Amino acid sequence: MEDRIWKRIVKYTELQGTSGQEFMVRKAFREDLTPLVDEVVQNGLGGLYGIRQNADAKAPRIMFGAHMDEVGFIVVKITDRGMLQVAAVGGWNPYTVSAQRFVLYTREHQYPVVSSAVSPHFLRTGNQNGAPQIEDILFDAGFTSRDEAKQYGVEPGDFIVPDVKTQLMANGQRVNSKSWDNRFGLVTILNAFENLQNETLHNTLIMGANVQEEVGLRGVGPAVHQLQPDLFFALDSSAADDLQSGEGQGQLDQGAILRVFDPGVIMPKRLKEFVLDTANDEKIPLQYFVAKGGTDAHGAQSENFGIPSVALGVVSRYIHTHQTVWSIADFEAAQHLVETLARKLDQSTVNDIIYGD
Repeated sequence: MEDRIWKRIVKYTELQGTSGQEFMVRKAFREDLTPLVDEVVQNGLGGLYGIRQNADAKAPRIMFGAHMDEVGFIVVKITDRGMLQVAAVGGWNPYTVSAQRFVLYTREHQYPVVSSAVSPHFLRTGNQNGAPQIEDILFDAGFTSRDEAKQYGVEPGDFIVPDVKTQLMANGQRVNSKSWDNRFGLVTILNAFENLQNETLHNTLIMGANVQEEVGLRGVGPAVHQLQPDLFFALDSSAADDLQSGEGQGQLDQGAILRVFDPGVIMPKRLKEFVLDTANDEKIPLQYFVAKGGTDAHGAQSENFGIPSVALGVVSRYIHTHQTVWSIADFEAAQHLVETLARKLDQSTVNDIIYGD
């Protein structure tokens, strides 16, 4: 992997921004995106896209959308003893939350904070197997009282984000980070715009990132209304199921994934055939993926007059926790696939995908 790409991965995975609080991610993304495109546009919720215009105003509009946000927490109450009660922003497994480092963002400041845990010394037989609840896990910033917390500017509505450093693992083939769901998409988009910048494309290429995906796909609707794509590709990281065997959905090191079905999207036939043929022709490793969760492809497909949509991406272990493990080879396969699709999607191909039987 090139050093510039590794530095970009570290930068974006270590940036922090929960749903609705993506401003730090958006600022960095805008700065990196602007030199690579003809135009940068932002919608009212905060989604940000770069556009490579085409000399032909009737060229098909191809849209690749990632999402900026990551899962985290929001402060809902400060207790008398200065502890913070929170609500989850996005989906968390409660078993992974306790005894972890986070950053608390107030209006003016950032403070270290730790999620509470019950010492094994206080556990009693009979209550060790009860599942913890998010609302029972307090967050400890070291304050001695509610008044002291308020003196430091803490208020309900402040947000809390995991504090993790990105690292290359021992074999040099996998990475441990937070928020690969979905800083993967942002890194892929920036790389694609760089790699395609000296090529003539057969389409108007629109690539960027939405907000608030983790809390109900809220940002993609405004984005597709604003940008009017003919096709939409969600770029996202999905949950790997490969710890016990090679039979589960999504295996590390086996290539990019194509979500052929999930609760919100049945992949259009012609679009599926086009992606599969493209991957086969270019010898890009690709896995079928049937998911139990949704992506922005679900939010996009029924907008406007109907937009053929699908999610592409990679799988990662332990998503929606502090520590995600993912494969460099899978990332590179997805990068290759995105760039190849952007090159191949001309008017005839798009017409066949939309109107072909």
